[in-house]
Order: sequence, then structure tokens, then C-alpha cells
Amino acid sequence: MTVTIPTERVDFESRGTRCAAWLTVPEAAGPHPAVVLVHGLGATHDMMLAQYEQHFAAAGIATLAFDYRNIGASDGQPRQHISTRNQCQDVVAAIGHLVRRSDIDAARVGLWGTSLGGMNVIRVAAARDDVAVAVVQCPIVHGPGAARRLGLLAALRLAPAITEDLVRLATARGRRYVPIVGPPGGFAMVTVAGAETGWNSTVSPGGQFDNRIAAAGALAMVTTSALRHAREIEAPLLVCVCDRENLMDPRYAELVAHRAPRGVARHYDSDHFAIYHPPLVSQVLADQTAFLQEHLDVGA
Repeated sequence: MTVTIPTERVDFESRGTRCAAWLTVPEAAGPHPAVVLVHGLGATHDMMLAQYEQHFAAAGIATLAFDYRNIGASDGQPRQHISTRNQCQDVVAAIGHLVRRSDIDAARVGLWGTSLGGMNVIRVAAARDDVAVAVVQCPIVHGPGAARRLGLLAALRLAPAITEDLVRLATARGRRYVPIVGPPGGFAMVTVAGAETGWNSTVSPGGQFDNRIAAAGALAMVTTSALRHAREIEAPLLVCVCDRENLMDPRYAELVAHRAPRGVARHYDSDHFAIYHPPLVSQVLADQTAFLQEHLDVGA
């Protein structure tokens, strides 16, 4: 019989806006080491994070998951305004929320990020000296590289909508939205083969995925990179590389691990989405848990 460790709703504020957050704490007495779970593009708490919350908590590591401002259960307007700058601010606010808790050991707090959340983890970990460990999986770390994988035609299809959204933003009118993901050849930010099916595979039964982004945000996504920050990360860093990555050349993820002073790369026979699912997720969770336990001194 599988024991489910309770998850508690513990919202916090980021720059004056409420972020919905969920805390999962090991059953043993604290204070506990902890990791902030940092999700990907347009993704919310109910998209596959429970398996990481439960597995890490069972291994003695508390987790704090949250929805970024403007999406999911969090407050903020305009909805689906997605900015990596703002998201990094939310990650910093989540760290602050954790370290103020008496059941958390402030000296043993790390970061875990998936997909675009991996870029956010790298940028935050590079800027702070209090991150004890960082783990990223299928990380989208180099926007220009992702744009090349998505292709010129996809970019051209979005150009009028991006221009319209920039004009609307400058004139304080309602935003122009485009789909985040769609079929090959379709009108969406991400249209590579397998992406639409893969994205939908991460939505929980009965859950909803708001498949849209304010169009100017799409431009920001593909022009932002975390590669230059890798050398500044002082913490141990595990990069889980999907060797069949379909959203970005996986060599960029390898480069992050190579540049980080304490970086380690682990390779998996996976595209961007299979890493979330059986049978592969069991091995990924085992590798990540071992890395986190080592560098968070679980049992200390």
C-alpha cells in the first residue's frame, strides 16, 4: 500500500502578488532540508509535480511547489503573461518563504527545475550563494537554440501577433495571445513534432492547461539564455539531459553542466516529455534523489 504524504497549501507573495504554493514535508521531525520545485512554460502545480513532491518527501526532503504569478491558481494580471525575469523573482520569493519556516533548515535549501524552469533555476542559482544544490531536467537553457529548433516558418507565422501585442502593451490595451503549443505547421509558439501530444500528457486527469501566452512573451522566451550564467553557479548542479530532446539541441544542456564548476550531466534516452513518465521517471527520480540527499546532507 502506497502512503501519500500530505501536501499543505502555503501561499506567499512575490512583488506584492499572491503565488499559490504547496508544501510537502517528510513525516519525521524537522527541521528538514528542502527544494523549491520550479516548473516549465505555462505549466502549473497539477501538471506532474506530485510524483516529485511525494518521492522527495519520502526520501527526507521537503518540497515547495508553486504557480508563477499570472498563471494557474496564482493571482496577477494580465493572465498568461509569462516573463522569465518575473519567474526568477518568484523563485527568489519562494526561497524566502521556505527559509523563514521553523520546520525547514535554511542552510539546506536547493532548487529543482524542469524545462523552462531549468533556465530559471540556473539564473537564480548563479545569482545567490545560499542555494545548497540545484537539479534541472530537460532544461531549456538557450532561447536562441530553441528558436532554431522551432524553425523560421514558425517564427514568421507569429510575427504579426507579436507586433500587435507589443503595440497593445505600449498603448495599455488588452493583450494579444497565441497558443503555446500546437501541431506541426500550426499557429503556435511550439510546433515541433511530438510537442502537442507531449504537453497534453503532463496534464492530470480532469486538469486544465491554459494553452496561451501573451504574444510578446514568446519573443522574450526565444531571446533569453542562461548559458553565460552557468560558470557563476557555486552549488553542485545535476543536469538531466534528454538525448532525444525535441525542443532544443541537447548539447546546450551538456554545455551548462560542463561550464558549471560543480556540474554533472546524466543522460537519458528520452525526448522532452518521456522523462516525466514510466518507465524512465523511476530512474530519473532515483538519480535526482541520490544527488539531493548527498548535497543536502539528508540525515544530518
